[in-house]
Amino acid sequence: MRPRSMTGFGRGEAQAEGRTWTVEIKTVNHRFLDQRIVLPRSFSGLEERVKKLIAGRLDRGRVEVNVGLQGDTSAGVSLQVNMNLAEQYHRCLQQINEELGLGYHIGLGDMLTLRDVIRQQEEGVDLDAEWKTLSQAVTAALDECDRMREQEGQSLKNDLGGRLQSFTRIVRTIEEQVPELLELRQQELKVRIEKLLDGLDMDPARFAQEAAYMADKADVTEEIVRLHSHIDQFDRFLAGDEPVGRRLDFLLQEFLREVNTLASKISNGSIAHLGVEMKNEIEKLREQVQNIE
Repeated sequence: MRPRSMTGFGRGEAQAEGRTWTVEIKTVNHRFLDQRIVLPRSFSGLEERVKKLIAGRLDRGRVEVNVGLQGDTSAGVSLQVNMNLAEQYHRCLQQINEELGLGYHIGLGDMLTLRDVIRQQEEGVDLDAEWKTLSQAVTAALDECDRMREQEGQSLKNDLGGRLQSFTRIVRTIEEQVPELLELRQQELKVRIEKLLDGLDMDPARFAQEAAYMADKADVTEEIVRLHSHIDQFDRFLAGDEPVGRRLDFLLQEFLREVNTLASKISNGSIAHLGVEMKNEIEKLREQVQNIE
């Protein structure tokens, strides 16, 4: 169930023909899907298949995959003797022995210490057959990792929901104070204008119009409406069944934009304090959102 955390771990095993494939998957936060696969060298040709399988299950995060093989691992490897090279080595050793009069008996042990007499040769492996088993281990590891990510995601969802409620309460507190603040703002502007026009005549209607205009510039109704809309959208994203991490992160940027505008419009001590609280809640929300897929 969404949202899912990007932090998780899973382990899976699968056996076939005397061999056991073991897969461990660890996922952590990342902006995109970044996969790092470690496979036995003989089976590196399966890397793209592993990546494709993981990409079908995970949307983003740094994914570290360690693949191990136990049991009969001789498949795909053979030893070959380079007889031509061995004969040349043997002639050289005999020449040294004779010319220096060492009287040394050259044996097999001497030959085995020489480089490249016996070489390890990789044979072609049946990747399709191996993939049938390995894919089972990868799927099992992904299933376990998913369960952990979903459990952590539910905890994140609950925490985000609680913080969103705290943020909403602050917005409603400001909303309730707006009418009183606007009236206070008009009175303050009236006093300031009267001082500026001390001794000068001014049309009362024009005076009221200018005061209303200046007070309107401090009206934050539009910002509050947009904040409520963002809150509803955030809540819908949390209740959805799709990856929402990027969307929530972008939405919180809009939260902050509206809060900054709101705070700049109203120069009031209590509102300034509430603005700081809102920014603090947004920052906490963003910290948690960074963990969501």
